[in-house]
Amino acid sequence: MGMLLIVAMGGALGGMARLAVSDLLARWAGTGFPWGTLVVNLSGALLAGAVAGWYGMAHEAGVPVGWSLLVVGLLGGYTTVSSLSLQSLTLWQSGRWRAALANVTATLFAGLALAALGWWLARGLA
Repeated sequence: MGMLLIVAMGGALGGMARLAVSDLLARWAGTGFPWGTLVVNLSGALLAGAVAGWYGMAHEAGVPVGWSLLVVGLLGGYTTVSSLSLQSLTLWQSGRWRAALANVTATLFAGLALAALGWWLARGLA
């Protein structure tokens, strides 16, 4: 039960952070492209890679509480595949297929690169 509460607490904080970042970027960059979701997913990938790199060095056995709080809870609530999917579909249906493909492509490839960068940086610092 304790681990469930830790994940729930992280998820609540992550969801609030996602809303704050998305709202800030919508005010700053407008709503013509889902910049908030892109930034959230890419920064979440970088952070998840960094946590994975650090935990891989520091904790070899079991699922540590920190992993459950940070990656499963916080970053799980912060990043969002459902918003990526829905926003890309909306762009596609409105005839902006290039923007839809750019959104999906940037999220997948830049997200993978940033996760690897985060892992590499954390391993170098650990």
